Amino acid sequence: MKDVVIITGMSGAGKTLALKCMEDLGYYAIDNLPASLLIDMVNMREANPEKFGKIAAVMDVRGGRSFDELFDVLAELEKRGIDYFILFLDASDNVLVRRFSETRRIHPLESEGLRIADTISRERKILERLYEQAHVIIDTSFLNVYQLRENLRSIIVSDKKAKEISVTVVSFGYKFGLPLDADLIMDLRFLPNPYWVEELKQLSGLDRQVVDYVMNFSEARGFVQQFSDMLLKLLPLYRNEHKPHLCIGFGCTGGRHRSVVIAEEIRKILEEKGFPVKVFHRDIDRK
Repeated sequence: MKDVVIITGMSGAGKTLALKCMEDLGYYAIDNLPASLLIDMVNMREANPEKFGKIAAVMDVRGGRSFDELFDVLAELEKRGIDYFILFLDASDNVLVRRFSETRRIHPLESEGLRIADTISRERKILERLYEQAHVIIDTSFLNVYQLRENLRSIIVSDKKAKEISVTVVSFGYKFGLPLDADLIMDLRFLPNPYWVEELKQLSGLDRQVVDYVMNFSEARGFVQQFSDMLLKLLPLYRNEHKPHLCIGFGCTGGRHRSVVIAEEIRKILEEKGFPVKVFHRDIDRK
């Protein structure tokens, strides 16, 4: 994957969607970044790679005079050996005019008395040099949302693992409410509750004693096996339907014991199969 991706191109060609796609791919995404600040972002990334990782930034005519500094900035990146990539999104004038008409958005270069067609022509002139230097140009005139995302993924992603759907696993307590962002929710309150075992009550599902207690029940082992089998079959189907991320919620009464144990068991299975997984124990410290 590219270290620094500069997304640019015509207004109305899909840059906002492209930036969201880059964020789904794990990039630190920034919209309307002034050219003068790109070097600062690269410096911050080098100083703190864990926080910023790879950078994707939309840089276009909204930057005004700052946009003119972009070529000097690119020269500096080349001098420093920074691996940057320019992605230019374009569309036919007729399509751009129609998109602005349908959305009733104001073109960033619009001025009183100037037709939208003339404004688009002016923008093309400003972007002409950058168009010539772009590593990849995508014509979005006849692409739908999913096709654009697939094009971006095939261009940017070079390793197989990053092409897979990513998963977030959330453990939670029903008494604190459902996680609003979960795509799938599983109720684990059918499992015996460690809360009622005095020596386990103050522990959590991250403690070995609680894990052993929960997983000693055939109901827990059977659930993990059956649910993981189903999930491994579903994930490629979700991915084929252009869903790059799935959030799964596991709930118990308080979100401290059973849900935590099962969430960690599912995480291990998914990671063994090569899926990127993040785990969040939402209510583990709540009383």
